[in-house]
Parts: sequence; structure tokens; C-alpha cells
Amino acid sequence: MTLDRPLPLRIALLQLLADGNNRQSNLEKGVQACRQAAAAGADVALFPEMWSIGYYEWGEAGASRDDLARQAIDASDEFVQRHQELAKELDLAICLTYLGRSGVDPCNSLALIDRHGVIRLEYTKVHTCDFADEAQIVPGDSFGVADLDTRAGQVKIGAMICFDLLFPEAARALMLDGAEVILVPNASRNDDNHLVCLRARAHENMCAIALANYAAPQQTGRSVLFDGVSYDIDQDGAPTVDPTIVMAGAGEDVLVGDLDLVRLRAFREAETQGDAYRKPRTYLRLVDTGPAHPPFARDDARR
Repeated sequence: MTLDRPLPLRIALLQLLADGNNRQSNLEKGVQACRQAAAAGADVALFPEMWSIGYYEWGEAGASRDDLARQAIDASDEFVQRHQELAKELDLAICLTYLGRSGVDPCNSLALIDRHGVIRLEYTKVHTCDFADEAQIVPGDSFGVADLDTRAGQVKIGAMICFDLLFPEAARALMLDGAEVILVPNASRNDDNHLVCLRARAHENMCAIALANYAAPQQTGRSVLFDGVSYDIDQDGAPTVDPTIVMAGAGEDVLVGDLDLVRLRAFREAETQGDAYRKPRTYLRLVDTGPAHPPFARDDARR
């Protein structure tokens, strides 16, 4: 007798247009998108970056840190709690994003809510865009990984946000903490260079990576789910395989992709990327906390 193969992990990328910084309107639209994801059998629904205020409405939300702080929320806010109730109702994990609060300061936050309505991971964007509007928000100081209970079984999930993906250390830190899947809320043009970087993060860490972006015209869409399996270990010569499971177009969409965890875990156990052959003793320069050296020195950088 053969056992049934475990279910795939089904991830829904919520590629949406926000209604400015109208938190109530964004709440209602996000709820409908989560319902659509659940109807498609999703295990996890991923929002784009800072969904509560639509990310782009800095002018309406206020240009100063104090003005933004008045728009910031924490896990006790109705916006978060409504999604906790929804997750339990729909049997759906939700990676929710919002303008959060760190003490009295605003920050770029997410909460990973499990299908039982419990927050399993809270994360604040580490690599803030200090050369632009995000200079008004405070960066986080760590990355985290959570065990997520899904219909596909327990999965180790990590998260990073948008600009984080351009720094290999972010995904590497998540892999070292055991992440099998990395969720990336995004708000950018998501051009080919960004996608190449994201695909590289999946390849070098043997982690699946899911990114949800805003739809056009607020951004360019192209939300994507990359597998952590980047070549076929069953074939002679290990030919490269396209790790793209699904990729959205430019418009609004709730796009669902299936991740084969059995295949991913077998690849991680057999192949050479990840942590097996690293030489950490040679990387001490990477944790030098001094200022950046020319030509990379920037007056506005927060190290």
C-alpha cells in the first residue's frame, strides 16, 4: 500500500490596488481578496507592502514622523484583529502588512497570522529606504522564522520586506534560522533586476520565495512565487529548471501557486547551497559596523 503524497503548500499572492491611506477601505478590499484566496484553496495569503495605508500615500498620511505615527497601528488595532478573525474563519494563514508602531515611532511592519487566528511572527523592515520617504520610519533590527501549521503540515516561514531582498544577508539569515519559505511583501517597480535578485536568493538558500507587489498603475505587478529547487537532481548533468511556479501580469489579481514541499525538502537535503559548505570564519568583514567606505558612503545611511 502506498501513502498519499502530502498536499502542496498553496500560496496566494494578493496583487491589489490600494485605496490611498483609507484604512477601512483597504481593510474591506483585503478581506475580499483573502476570501477569494481561500475559495481557491490557499493555505497562505500574502499582501503587498504596508497595505494599511497603500504605501504610496505619504503625502496624505503626513510627511513628518509625528504625522505618520498618528497613522500607525499595532496588533491590538481592529485592522489586525479583523484579519485574525478572518484567518480562523477561512482556515487561512494571512501575512498582513501595515504601517506599524515601534514604541512611539512608525515602522514598516507585518504580522504572520496562522489559520487559527494566532500571530506567529511579527517583523519590522530592516533595510529601510533611508534615501527617500522611509527615512521617516524606524528600521527593525532582526529577522525571524516561525513554525506555521498548515494543511500541508508544519512549515518554517520567514519574512523580509521589499528593499531587504537586495541584501543577500537578509535571506541568508532567514535560511540559517531554518526558513523553508520566505514571504516578501513588496512595493516597487519589480523590474528584471529585482526579479533576478529574488531568484538568486531562492537559489543560493534553497528556499522558496513568494513576493506580492502592488498592481499597475501604483506599481508594476509581476508578483511571483519561486521554488527553491533550481535544477533537477534526478537527471544526469543536473540541468537547470525554471523555478518560477507562478508570476502575475501587471493588473489586479489573486494568483495562487502550489509549492511541493516534499520535493523542496529532498533538494535541500541533497544539494550544495545553503549552509553545508559555507566558511563563516572568512566572513567577519560582513559584520563590520563601521561606516560605509567610498564610493558607498552616504550621509543619510543608518547603520
